[in-house]
Amino acid sequence: MWILMYVFSYSINPAASSDRAEWRLLPNVVFQEFTSEERCRTAKGALENSLKEAGAKLRSGLEDLKSIGKADPTHVIIAYNVECLQK
Repeated sequence: MWILMYVFSYSINPAASSDRAEWRLLPNVVFQEFTSEERCRTAKGALENSLKEAGAKLRSGLEDLKSIGKADPTHVIIAYNVECLQK
């Protein structure tokens, strides 16, 4: 049995947007069981790609807003870790 574990969090400082509130998602830990290492690694790859894409889209959107003086992507922290562990 294999366990896919991932941790995800983000923080957007108020300076990054016109909103004066800080947006923070505290670390979330998620576990999913798989019957084989191959299935776990396949899921890991898909999840990592999805998280990378989401982060890139967020940063791209903030870059667009920065160009008109409305945001600063340096105030955004996106952190994640994805692992396959043997149970």
